[in-house]
Amino acid sequence: MRQTAKLMYGLAAFLAIMTVLYFFATAQLNDSGNHLGIEWAGGTGMVLATLLTIFLGVYFHITSNKADIEPKDWEQAEIEDGAGVLGFFSASSGWPFLMAFAIMLMGYGIAFFHIWLILMGAVMLVWSTIMLNLQYGLPPEKD
Repeated sequence: MRQTAKLMYGLAAFLAIMTVLYFFATAQLNDSGNHLGIEWAGGTGMVLATLLTIFLGVYFHITSNKADIEPKDWEQAEIEDGAGVLGFFSASSGWPFLMAFAIMLMGYGIAFFHIWLILMGAVMLVWSTIMLNLQYGLPPEKD
């Protein structure tokens, strides 16, 4: 994870430099479509991308400090050192599909300004999120 944190910090530094250059370059444009001199849509995207990589870098930095030394951190590690159980992955679950459907309902509700559709999508999203988190924590039903 240490390499990943360094990679994210490097990417954040690159994006920060590119963001400053982007704002400077768009401020110098003499374009009839750009009234204020700075193109804010792209600049906002660049700032958010920089913040995202900083966020991920900090997350990987914190988790690498809490975790044990991994085989990829050893200089003389072999491929077999990284073998083993990677974790538990659900074979199939319908809850992510239902969550996506709820978000779609909310999007349609916002697009056409139907309050009832927004509320129905929000309730469905909250319910499906709770059920996704509890799908393996709830006891099985008794027959």
